[in-house]
Parts: sequence; C-alpha cells; structure tokens
Amino acid sequence: MCTSLFLNLELLSTLQIVTSSAEKGLDEKINDSFMPFAVWWEKLILAEIGILGYGIPVVLIVLILGALFFTIYFGFVNIRHFPTAIQVVRGKYDELEREKPKLKPAVLEIDGDLKGTIKDEGHLGEVNHFQALATAVSGTVGLGNIALVAVAISIGGPGATFWMVLAGLLGMSTKFVECTLGVRYRDIDKSGTVFGGPMYYLSRGLKEKGLGHLGRFLAIVFAVLCVGASFGGGNAFQSNQAAAQIIGLFGLTGSATGSIIGFVFAVLVGIVIIGGIKRIAKVTEKVVPFMAILYVGAALFIIFSKIDLVDEAFSRIFSEAFSPKATITGGFVGVMIQGFRRAAFSNEAGAGSAAIAHSAVNTAYPASEGLVGLLEPFIDTVLVCTMTAIVIILFNMDGAFMYGDVVNGQALFADGSRLGGVNITSLAFEDSITGSSYVLMVAVCLFAFSTILSWSYYGLQAWKYLFGRGKLTDLTYKVLFLIFTVLGAAITLDAVIKFSDAMILALVFPNMIGLLILFPNVKAEFSKYMTLISKKKTD
Repeated sequence: MCTSLFLNLELLSTLQIVTSSAEKGLDEKINDSFMPFAVWWEKLILAEIGILGYGIPVVLIVLILGALFFTIYFGFVNIRHFPTAIQVVRGKYDELEREKPKLKPAVLEIDGDLKGTIKDEGHLGEVNHFQALATAVSGTVGLGNIALVAVAISIGGPGATFWMVLAGLLGMSTKFVECTLGVRYRDIDKSGTVFGGPMYYLSRGLKEKGLGHLGRFLAIVFAVLCVGASFGGGNAFQSNQAAAQIIGLFGLTGSATGSIIGFVFAVLVGIVIIGGIKRIAKVTEKVVPFMAILYVGAALFIIFSKIDLVDEAFSRIFSEAFSPKATITGGFVGVMIQGFRRAAFSNEAGAGSAAIAHSAVNTAYPASEGLVGLLEPFIDTVLVCTMTAIVIILFNMDGAFMYGDVVNGQALFADGSRLGGVNITSLAFEDSITGSSYVLMVAVCLFAFSTILSWSYYGLQAWKYLFGRGKLTDLTYKVLFLIFTVLGAAITLDAVIKFSDAMILALVFPNMIGLLILFPNVKAEFSKYMTLISKKKTD
C-alpha cells in the first residue's frame, strides 16, 4: 500500500509545483486581491460565542436548534414521512393535482425563459417534482460532497462524519419547512413564469403576520447575500476544485492556467443559463443521475473491496465523534463544529437556497414539494457525504496523512507534502482503483457544472428581486456570474473556502428568522395535503 500511496502522491504532487508556478502570474494577483476580503467575511459570519469554555459559531447554534425544533414540532417528518416523499417524486399522488385550486397569480413580465414552453402548465409552475428535486440536488450535491468532506475529516478526523450525518438528518426537517414556504408564497405571472424563494416568503409571509417592514428588510438582506453566495460557494468554489483536479492530474503549468480552465467552464455554463430554469432543469435531470451513478458506484466498489475494514472505519467514526484522536482545538466540540459546518455548506438546509428551485414546481399543494425537499439532505449528506468519508477513512487507515495537521486547507502527508480538498479524495480513489482519479475528475467536473447551473438560477432570482425583471438586469447578472466562474478557478483553496463557507452560512440568519415565524403556516399546508392523501387511500 505504501508503494501505491507514494506513486499516487507523485501523480498529484505536480499540483504543488503547478501552484508555485501559477502563483507568479495572473492567478497570484487575483488571489492576493481576493484573500483579505475572504478572511474578513469569514470572521464576521462565523463569529463565536463562548459556551462551557468552547467557542461555537452563532450561525451553527441557530441551524442546529432550529432544525431540532422543526424535527420535533412536525413529528419527525424527516423519518415518518420519508416514504411519502419518495411516492410524491415517483408521481403516485399526481392525480391530486387534477382538482387544482384557483390561483390568482400576479401579472409580471416574462423574461429569461424558453419561448413556447409554459403555455400548457396551468399557471402552477414550470417543472415537475423530479426536475425540481434534480435542480435542487444538483445545487447541493456538488464538490462540497467531495472536497469539503475531505477538509472536514483532515481537520477533525473520522468523528466529523458522525456530526455531518446528524446535521443532514436534522436538516431534512428544515428543508421541508423552507420548500413548503417557497411554493406557498411564490409569484407566478399570467404565462406561468415563476419567481420564488425566501425573498418572497420573507416579505409576503411576514406581512401577513403584521411584520411587513421586517419582512421586506430580511428579504433584501437575503437577496443580497444570495447573490454573493451564488458567486462564491455556488460558483467560485466549484470551478476552483474542478480546476485543481484537472491541473493536478494532467500536470498543467502556466501563470494563468486556472483562469483559462475557468474561462472554458464559463463558456459552457453560459450556453445553458441563457435558457432559464427550464433549460437548467432539462440538463440537471440528465446530469444528476449520471454523475450520482458514476460517483456513488465507484465509492461503493471501493467500500465493498475493503469490506473487512469497514467495521473499523465505522468504529472510528462513532468513537472519535466524542473522543477525537485528531489534534483539533476544542476536542469533540471542535470535531462537532467541523461536521456541522461542512454539512451546512453541503446540503444548505436552513440557508433557503433550494426553496428557489423548488418554488418552480408545477403543483397546487406547497406541502407536496416540502416533502420532496426533505429528500435533499438525505441524498446529499447522509448518502453521498458518508460514502466519501468512508472511502477517505479507509484510505487513511495506515496514516497516509495526519488528522488535525492542516495548513491553508491542506493536510500533511507522510512524505512531507501537503494536499487538500478534492486532491485527498482523488488519492483515496486512486489508491483503491488504479486510474479512478480520472473517473473522479469527470465526476468532479459534472458536480461542479451542475452546481454552477443551479446556483446561477438562485442568484438570478435574487438579483431580479433587487433590481427588477428586465432583460438588461438579467444579462448584467449573468455576465458577473460568469466572471466569478473564471475568478474561482484562479484563487487558492483556502481563500475560496473562507469566502464560500461564509456566504452560504450568512443566508441562515435572515432565512431562519422567517422560518421560525412562519412554521405554523407550513403546519396548515401539511395537514391539508396529508388529508388529501388519506382520502385517496380510502377511496
């Protein structure tokens, strides 16, 4: 195994050489300009408070307690109604839509959609349940599942996996709440174009509660942050890790290599996002299943090929969740923070972003899409993140790299080199399946591409909420978005993680305030939909 490891390290160590070369030119200048802001923003959003002698980020406390509350209040909807959610996606209850309640959609101008594609949809949405789920999953099942899982484990050790999974299970309830609200308070024009997301349920929902000014303020704050998150975690981070994987495997050199790769990504993304949510949905419903089969299939092959070590891997996950061996500040609390933080970035439950995609669904019953939405954290964190974590833990059974010894997002390996993020995952795959790092590169590019597509839609919806729905507004955002695709590929992993983490997590503050005020409305919608399902079963 050691021989194989060092051969694999040699394969990917060119990344460090490339980095030192590339940082002497354009990429270094871009990174140096970006890093100060990334550091400041991370410190602001991840501000800590002391609890029992530990510094815990306020945003994680809000997420954890909020998710726990929703799980209990809705009677463990994340577990009890998991089968119902599967049935909704499969279309078992589509016939309930035949008796659609009359809606009174706002009359808005159409823009950013494909011509002739919404005339027969009854003004109830633009995509079906599966397409909405695929678009939202493509926004969450991204490189966070490959790269940031590696970051979490390299910092916190195997125990971080336990907290990631727990956060994913609790996050299912939060996602249920925000996706239900996303459909209930969306805006649909006379031609069927949908405008939805937290911007709308914050402003409209809180207005219903007599908190119109607060709702409007929170909606604006969310929209601004969502635009920033679309540039950062939903875009720059994705192109950054895709570029790192391509550069490392092919040994590319040059002072602007990252920027060139980013430009290619930007061109491909630009071709798709011109068509709006329908074209994005049509691409993601094809890409998501393919990339899931490709990545999950490879991960399962590795796990089953080392089945004799899997028990030990799970043993370390559970034992080190509370008694970590990694030299991490804060002991098990530090490990817990790493797990929750990476899970929050990965599945975005509580951030409200996915509610934007789900609001476009063709349904008359908001709770139906809330149920579909709760599947996201399960797919994203409980399944995909856990598989990635197990592969990495199996790879590191003999101490290939040091847990806890991480500098600028990179772990220390036995030969003295440092690698981080997607490159650790790539080594783990290559160690078990020769040549699989190239398969992983394909998966990485697909993950990155699909996530960028989904987040382009999220950011555009927020941008339109702030600046209107004209064609010039649409074009301005898309140009800026594509610029960040290029910038992301040019900056360092440490800088992009700082910016991306903080941007995604910043959305939690305005969104969770709205969820904690509007959850009784979700209860009413859920009761109505479950009553209809019960009647169908008895007929």
